[in-house]
Amino acid sequence: MSAERKAFRYENLAKEIESKIISGMYHPGERLPSIRKLHRQSSLAISTVYKAFVELEAMGLVEARPKSGYYVTPLPLKELRTPVHEKRSSPPQKVRLSSMINSVVSAINDPSLLPLGLTVTDPELLPVKPFSRILKKISRSRLKSLMSYSLSEGHAELRRQLALQTLGVIDGITPEDIIITNGCMEAVSLSLLTLTRPSDTVATETPTNFTFLQLLKELGRMVVEVPTDPRFGVDIDELEKVLRSHTVKACLLMPNFHNPLGALMPERRKERLVQLLHEHEVPVIEDDVSSGLYFGEQRPVPLKAFDTKDLVLTCSSFSKTLAPGLRIGWVIPGMRYREKIQNLKAGTTVSTSTLDQYLISELLASGAYERQMKSLRNTLKKQMVRTAFAIQKHFPPDTRLMLPEGGSLLWVQLPSGIDGLKVHQRALEHNIAIIPGVVCSNTGQFRNYIQISCASPFTSATERGIATLGKIIHEVCDSTPTPRASCPGDSKL
Repeated sequence: MSAERKAFRYENLAKEIESKIISGMYHPGERLPSIRKLHRQSSLAISTVYKAFVELEAMGLVEARPKSGYYVTPLPLKELRTPVHEKRSSPPQKVRLSSMINSVVSAINDPSLLPLGLTVTDPELLPVKPFSRILKKISRSRLKSLMSYSLSEGHAELRRQLALQTLGVIDGITPEDIIITNGCMEAVSLSLLTLTRPSDTVATETPTNFTFLQLLKELGRMVVEVPTDPRFGVDIDELEKVLRSHTVKACLLMPNFHNPLGALMPERRKERLVQLLHEHEVPVIEDDVSSGLYFGEQRPVPLKAFDTKDLVLTCSSFSKTLAPGLRIGWVIPGMRYREKIQNLKAGTTVSTSTLDQYLISELLASGAYERQMKSLRNTLKKQMVRTAFAIQKHFPPDTRLMLPEGGSLLWVQLPSGIDGLKVHQRALEHNIAIIPGVVCSNTGQFRNYIQISCASPFTSATERGIATLGKIIHEVCDSTPTPRASCPGDSKL
């Protein structure tokens, strides 16, 4: 039997046991069947069953006890409670970010701090060796050619490889449909410049990626916030009310593994959302940067898959999956907006690094990208489960969070009255970086929320950092003059 086939079998067994643990079929603290018993029941090799248990142990779902076997971790993940958001609408207004935003940005980019606010994948998890091999194979003549500008729309082979990546996800995408950008943020920026003018109103989710708010502020756009559910994404009924009440020039949304919520919008809701926008002739910019980080069997489709009027502009990049420092992103704008975006690209940043585009295209062509993604998805899932366990163990009982189906972020609702900004400031004193929820809204919402990243390897330092955060939150709660019921009680997560 091939090594790949063996890996497939132990992973399947691990997934089956994982599902039974998370659903509660196996109780917290319960002893699992022995390796030999599972070997006899499943006809799997003892080594295969053992590897499945090692996989579950790495996720924190089971623990080995000497001379006794494997047991389900005592903390039950199925008792996690989803954060609850108040539906609060607001009229279009200028973007006014929290005065703490610069401190937050500096902290999450400070390598000396524990990176619990990092929103890009840790370099430890990135494919350094494949990139190194590609670099070593570049000839002198090839290197000379890579020192020149590329076309403003991007390197031809990279665009071809990206078009191939859409097979089975979006119908009919060709290399000509894709424009390469300097990361996803340039793709979003070019799209906003194409669709809107200063003082125009853009509908965004709330909470949202705080860098979107920074961008909209610098561009002088107005923002109307639409309530967004941690499980299902943007509230379509609320969005419809906004579209009927205000002149919205564009929407800026993240339907797949939303930042910061982690929400994955179901396909039927995506289709309904696109239909609504078609009815109102309102274009939507979708940030699809995290869709490749799915934990299930299939990559979720973007809104573009339901677009029949060329009103969806899909933006993405390799910042979360391959190399944030290479700054390779792209936009699929459709025929309606392609020429305008290409002209803006040529007239602003001219082109994107030819060498960086070449490196990415070679990696995609080699097949290393698919291997990297499979490994990264598995690693991020383990890290997310272990981080959730640590939060459940160390944070107050009234804390709420949900395990997303992909991505690398956890959106954590603290007990009522706990100021996430104060927790952020106290965490910095202990060399820990997190993101306070208040910076993810233009209206001062989400003060008792924080965002924690699972994009770095879960280590003993991570465990200690989360324990320290829990201690800080308990101390803030004890010093907060709120009713006793608002601070940690006897209820469980």
